[in-house]
Amino acid sequence: MNWDQIQGKWKQLAGSAREQWGKLTDSDWETVAGKKDQLIGRIQERYGVAKAEAEKQADAWAHAQKEKESEQKSHSLTHT
Repeated sequence: MNWDQIQGKWKQLAGSAREQWGKLTDSDWETVAGKKDQLIGRIQERYGVAKAEAEKQADAWAHAQKEKESEQKSHSLTHT
């Protein structure tokens, strides 16, 4: 799943992101709204990590969302 897709599905994915980065505030989430650069900046700020580490975390999370989506599609195809 790329970040354009994440931004488009942000309302569905925001809960998972909130679980991943619990230190981010409601205001942070409103600002992020699925935008990778905003998320990276907020992770850096709240967790005190370097930009490279924040990018790594964001990319790993996005990859996990892609995996979940693939699993759900595969599961629904085998159970229809």
